[in-house]
Amino acid sequence: MSTPRPTPSGSATPEVEALRDALDAEHAAVYGYGVAGGRLTGAARTQARTALDTHRARRDTIARLIADRGAAAQPAAPAYTIPFAVATPADATRLAVYLEDGVALHLGELVAAAGTPLRAEAAGWLRESAVWAVRWRGASTAFPGLPAPADPAAPTTGSRT
Repeated sequence: MSTPRPTPSGSATPEVEALRDALDAEHAAVYGYGVAGGRLTGAARTQARTALDTHRARRDTIARLIADRGAAAQPAAPAYTIPFAVATPADATRLAVYLEDGVALHLGELVAAAGTPLRAEAAGWLRESAVWAVRWRGASTAFPGLPAPADPAAPTTGSRT
């Protein structure tokens, strides 16, 4: 879930670019949890509300970190595209997994681009998103924050000679 981001004026450091990407992922997570929470009830709704609060706080922290580096933090888009229909609690849970996986991917990129002490803080955020994903998914993934490896059993196109 994302929206096109305007090209920043001037040249930004890799750390600032990674912060901006993480911020966009957090904006999308805040929006997406609003959608997911509308389809959840009971303990799952409480969990979604807690995750929403976590993402809001992280979003605000990342926006401050961008400003502290003399760069502009992009505001949230008015809306984000939800990748599939969310009509049931199962759909909402699937959306929460999708959101956490997306945030973790961008936080992994931030860990790679950040200097100390931001790297340690970003790694902590990545761990939090991985834990949220496990809560929603019911299982862990091998390498949270890294793109999923290609399925070796999947058919390939083209031929090798």
